[in-house]
Formats: sequence, C-alpha cells, structure tokens
Amino acid sequence: MLEGIVRESIGKSAAKKLRRDGYLIANIYGKGLENIHAAFKVGEFIRTVRHKETLAFPIKVGGKEMNVVIQEYQLHPVTDQIIHVDLMVAQPGVVTHYMVPVKTVGTPKGLKNKGVLAISKKRIKVKGAIEKIPENFTLDVSDLDVGDAILIRDIPESEDYKIMVAGRVPVVGVIKAK
Repeated sequence: MLEGIVRESIGKSAAKKLRRDGYLIANIYGKGLENIHAAFKVGEFIRTVRHKETLAFPIKVGGKEMNVVIQEYQLHPVTDQIIHVDLMVAQPGVVTHYMVPVKTVGTPKGLKNKGVLAISKKRIKVKGAIEKIPENFTLDVSDLDVGDAILIRDIPESEDYKIMVAGRVPVVGVIKAK
C-alpha cells in the first residue's frame, strides 16, 4: 500500500520544498468528501502505479485508507518528470467519469508496407461505477494496414458503462511513414 503525508501548507514555496525533497504533490478528492492535499515519495508512487492490477489502487494518507484512481497528472516540460497528480477516490456505487487506458496487442500488417502505428488516444473517458469499469481497453491491431484505424465506435460497449467520446474519433491507426 502506498503511504503519503498530508501537506499542512499548500503554497508554492512549500510545494517546491517538498519536490526538492523527492515528493510528488497530489490532490485527493471525491464526491461528498473533503479535499486532501497530500504528497508521496516519487519513486514509491511510480512503482505502485506501474505494478497495480486494477484501475483503482490503495493508498494511506493521514491514517485514512482509500482506493483512488489517477484522474490527471502534470509532467515537467523539460525533464518529463511527473510533478503533480490528481487522485479521485473510487467510491463503490458512485457513477462518475474515469479515464481508462488503451492497450494494443499484435503487430499491424501495415508496418511491412512502410507504415507506422499511431496511437491517438492513450486513455478513453468512460462514465460508470468503479466496480463495473474495465481495467483497460485491449485492441488487436494485427489486421490494420496503412490508412486503417480503429475508431471509438469499434470498441464494444457494455450496459455497465458508457464511453463519453464521439464514435468517429480514432483510437489507433497505421499511417504512412514519411
């Protein structure tokens, strides 16, 4: 379980000091809950997120244990290191929006025809209760040739959740290399 600290001061100078000490600034919120300003060790946070088995993962902040989902994160523009993250508490039964990751499997046949696999959407916005949201959307790209794409409408929908992106939006495709 990932353990963090509650930030007493939420000012800019306090955040800079925490970042210098190796902490990641985080805001934790949820429907009907009070916001928590927290900080996590960067290495531990990244390790936890990489090895999580489900969309939500457990954390402990200020003596409270909760399951959270990453809603948004910010990267440093030069170093590409993560500097801030917004975590939403995954409350069972509460219908809300989640960003579900997209994973691809297979090798597109268009790569042999001088094509490049382009991933347009790394995460798809979905509305539903946390227990009914899929871990990820796994797309088989083996049949894609140059000029082919998988659109949002090609992803099978379920009655448990609703995809909140227009059906004409491409998720992955094979484009011609220059």
